Amino acid sequence: MTVAELRDRARRVMPGGNTRSTLFVPPHPPYAVSGAGCVVTDATGHRVVDCNNNYTALIHGHAHPELVAVATEAVAAGSAFGLPTESEVVCAELLRERTGLPSWRFCNSGTEAVMMALRGARAATGRDLVVRFAGSYHGTYDAVVDPAAPGVPGSVADSVVTLPQGDAGALADLLRSRGSEVAAVLLDLMPNRAGLRPADPAFVEQAADLTRRAGALLVVDEVITLRLEVGGLHTRYGLEPDLVTVGKVVGGGFPVGGVGGRAEVLDSFSPLTDGPVSWGGTFSANPVTMRTGTAALRLFGAAEVAALNARGDRLRGELAGRGVPVSGSGSLVRLLLPDPGATWWRLYERGVLAGTNGLLALSTPMTDDDVDAVRDAVLSAVEGAA
Repeated sequence: MTVAELRDRARRVMPGGNTRSTLFVPPHPPYAVSGAGCVVTDATGHRVVDCNNNYTALIHGHAHPELVAVATEAVAAGSAFGLPTESEVVCAELLRERTGLPSWRFCNSGTEAVMMALRGARAATGRDLVVRFAGSYHGTYDAVVDPAAPGVPGSVADSVVTLPQGDAGALADLLRSRGSEVAAVLLDLMPNRAGLRPADPAFVEQAADLTRRAGALLVVDEVITLRLEVGGLHTRYGLEPDLVTVGKVVGGGFPVGGVGGRAEVLDSFSPLTDGPVSWGGTFSANPVTMRTGTAALRLFGAAEVAALNARGDRLRGELAGRGVPVSGSGSLVRLLLPDPGATWWRLYERGVLAGTNGLLALSTPMTDDDVDAVRDAVLSAVEGAA
């Protein structure tokens, strides 16, 4: 079957032939067939170095032998139960050890993690208002997308305030006038869609102090940035958030989300309390995700984090040295080029799979030679656009 035939079949059963908006590149994206290590092969046989890694989730690339073995064993023992399993306890203990955050709950995606965190913040504070920053992506939940986006009810604007990115003055003004209404300030320390630029430490310190003074909760979104430090990017800033949302690398290649934080905040979900927040999820904390994710995190300790960050820093530095506008930190690199769609195709033709917005996420199977190949493909793609 040709790619055109597969595309036509897809368009007959899915709107535009697509079920993940972030993967669409016109006229239609290629179809993946297999992945091994840091290489993906598409339906035409074209091989690419995977710098998308399912939008940063595949920290160990594709089909890592140890993770395949763990997942296979987990499936064979039962993929999901209407009972808890020890696997979620082990994963929570490991995340507590890595992050210092004492209490954890699991779900199935980063979007759901943010939803859970905001519900918990509202329950814990008895307040309704959420503050977020323009340009930061926190998933597809109504409360954290552009209020003018299609399908978002106008009433959302009554419970969410969006401030300019990195604007401590605007946050101070808002908390001065409406601080008693604010349940949570939602912060991404290096928001991808806002340019993947690390937040100014002075702003972060001010935001944390202002939030605390207002009696609101600081919720840090680490769904993407957890990979940058053993305990997450917030540890680099010396932050002590009330709640942190995670996902991506925590699942070992399977769907996952999680919320960690202060026990007294997450106790709003405890069934041992009066009137707890009820939050289920048929596949939340399923043993396949929990066991494989735990194994993936154990394979990504301090030495592996540092080594992968060093490769990313080298790639970013070499590209910048050749005049390519880039941003990011460690193993996350963002190409700040015009016409990202055309750039995506130029990179793909040259053997590199990037994010549709120019994101490059490295993985542990990559060698220095792989990173060199990515660098050379980017330089060739930029020269080809000139």
